[in-house]
Amino acid sequence: MAVVNEKETGTTVKQSVKQPDGKAAARAKRPLPLWRRHLRDLMQVRAARIAVFFLIFMLLFSFIGPLFSPYGQNQLNVRFAEQAPTIDHWLGTDDYGRDVLTRLMYAGRISMTIGIASTVLSMVLGALIGVASGYFGGWIDAIIMRFADLLMSIPSLPLLIIMAALLSAFDVPPDTRIYYVMVMLSVIGWPGIARMIRGEVLSLREELYMKATEALGLSTRSRLFHHLMPNVYPLLIVQTTLSVAGGILMESTLSFLGLGVMPPNASWGNMMAVASNLMDFQKRPWLWIPPGTAVFVTVVCINVLGDRIRDVVDPRAKEA
Repeated sequence: MAVVNEKETGTTVKQSVKQPDGKAAARAKRPLPLWRRHLRDLMQVRAARIAVFFLIFMLLFSFIGPLFSPYGQNQLNVRFAEQAPTIDHWLGTDDYGRDVLTRLMYAGRISMTIGIASTVLSMVLGALIGVASGYFGGWIDAIIMRFADLLMSIPSLPLLIIMAALLSAFDVPPDTRIYYVMVMLSVIGWPGIARMIRGEVLSLREELYMKATEALGLSTRSRLFHHLMPNVYPLLIVQTTLSVAGGILMESTLSFLGLGVMPPNASWGNMMAVASNLMDFQKRPWLWIPPGTAVFVTVVCINVLGDRIRDVVDPRAKEA
């Protein structure tokens, strides 16, 4: 209550003045969570907004699009084989009369799933191994890093070709082969992640807050997963985003060579394999241009988004 003196009447009037709500004021002064601030800063970048738009479109095209297609992934119609784009088949048909647009959707589903799943597997494995190596050090660090160096010293593509050739030699079914390809890509991906995380942990474990956790007698599990890992998450998010593009490219390369996803399953890589035939390359561009464009757009957008996330999460990288 506020007291107001009326000079003209000489009377005192009590007037209620609404005080600000304590909870509302606290909410107004409370800072946004870190992830929301990063998301806000990211969406202010035009290139990031464009990349997110195209990535959402590709995801909807690949995972939701087949539900609206009147054709099946392997629906044959030899009467319309190798037909140019028409009103019924917007991207034409292949040599078996299958609708190229429908197969492009299913191919995107497989290619992006393999890229994302293999990246998640390699990130989880690399992060756990890297944190253990950097935090404990000693003989544990020496053994893990020497094994990682051994894997990194072998060129990735020849190693993948050898592993894929073994799958062909053992007649692995096409559906099961997809899962093996995911594991293969994660096997060659984790050493680089582990080495990067190890370097970050080596610097973080000397920080004062980590020394304080030791002085307080916190358990090793608590120090690792509640105090050390949260400070590694930004680096993991950036690296995960960029690695998805590499996984999609590597799967497309293997499938193009006939060593990745095998027919009748479609992937962007094995759809582009028709370009190895000179006649198809020259006379039937609708068979290989759409999957090639899909790979190009997806990989470029992922790399652009990854770079913008890195600029937001770690401004020092942009200055460097």
